[in-house]
Amino acid sequence: MSTSPKVFVAGATGLLGSQIISALLDRGAPVRALVRPGADADKKTALTALRSHGHLEVVEGDVTDPAEALAEAVGDAATVISAVQGGPEVIVDGQANLARAAAKAGARRFVPSDFAIDVTKLEDGDNIMIDWRRRAAAEYAHAGLEVVSVLNGAFYDVMVGFMGLVDWDRGTLSHWGDPDQPLDLTSVPDTAAYTAAVALDPKATGTMRFAGEVLSMRQFHEAVQRGSGRTLELRHLGTADELRAEIERQAARTQNPFDYVALQYQWCMVTGKAKFDALDNDRYPHITPTSVTDFVRAAAPTA
Repeated sequence: MSTSPKVFVAGATGLLGSQIISALLDRGAPVRALVRPGADADKKTALTALRSHGHLEVVEGDVTDPAEALAEAVGDAATVISAVQGGPEVIVDGQANLARAAAKAGARRFVPSDFAIDVTKLEDGDNIMIDWRRRAAAEYAHAGLEVVSVLNGAFYDVMVGFMGLVDWDRGTLSHWGDPDQPLDLTSVPDTAAYTAAVALDPKATGTMRFAGEVLSMRQFHEAVQRGSGRTLELRHLGTADELRAEIERQAARTQNPFDYVALQYQWCMVTGKAKFDALDNDRYPHITPTSVTDFVRAAAPTA
């Protein structure tokens, strides 16, 4: 029988959520996973396959469900981890609802879906998705739970994908701002491992900050080249001020913030405004983070 407290994970079929569950099971913790009724069948199958790795319960529900039903889903979990993604109806309203349900169920700790650059150092308007996370924090601050936030900088996957920095077809890696500004970067599996460690560490409090590597854009370019075995032209697109002006131009042309949020993340990073002041990696020495080079070596398309 496990002596670890049970952990409830919302967003269980997502890329990060599923890996958090795997990391928790590897550490011997019993887990209860929340799966939306309409979740992708293959993702549900992959999740239930993790049962062979430890004690895993799968329950159906949604973070927007009535508090009574959601509290029943949380059950006897001591810690609730939110790995949900989406718009404000999920990140703000859904997480606030989940926190209230967690408190109603008797949980003690809540790990919100922050998993980003330093949300504590940004201001409204810097990044719309970070704005939502700060609004959510204000909502669940009075839920009666101990809130422990895990920050990881930018995911490696995001840096080589969603950000639009790397163009494999054209053979370029483009960036804004100072190419020597340090950036906090972490793989998804390592973020999951740190999150599991925090969830099972009763002395972990407040905001915890982790990074797989701290690299400048110039160093990131070199790491991507080493990992891919390809030569990529490093292209400078403009200053941080010019990037801010480009964000404002794009925001004026669309009602959809997702059209320019990748640029907002880049601005927060290349200005140094969201840079971590210190890291908590040493708290969990059993975790050896993957390097950007090794990540790209495994993930990059072949020439």
